[in-house]
Amino acid sequence: MILDTNALSAIADGEADAMSQVSKPRELAIPVIVLGEYWFGIAQSRKKIEYERWLRKFLSVCNALPVDEETAIRYADVRLALKQVGTPIPANDAWIAALCLQYDEPILSQDSHFDFVPGVRRVNWKSTSAIKSTLRLEKASRANRIL
Repeated sequence: MILDTNALSAIADGEADAMSQVSKPRELAIPVIVLGEYWFGIAQSRKKIEYERWLRKFLSVCNALPVDEETAIRYADVRLALKQVGTPIPANDAWIAALCLQYDEPILSQDSHFDFVPGVRRVNWKSTSAIKSTLRLEKASRANRIL
């Protein structure tokens, strides 16, 4: 499973639902793009030393995914496909999506725009009841707009 920046942050902060997703026996990977975003966040944090220690320890059980020529080709394909249908996503997330496709791994993320990328499988760590509740609220909101 590939971790997005928001998943890495949730795990670092001990969010139980996110932690349960990574506690299952599976290989974890962090794209270098995510590492760059996270290191940038750490540099601005009041808990800089604590998060640096945590990340170095966590990286010992994860694979860092580099970007290579195959990733670049998949990145271009992702950007073009999304542009053609009018659903662009942030450039960093297009790189992350390209890595998901390259390694045929799902992404743990709260970012729903990954759902627009053909072939990318997103795992949302919110509890099932929270997701169902959100869906019910969205349906109710849509119904209210129609009425």
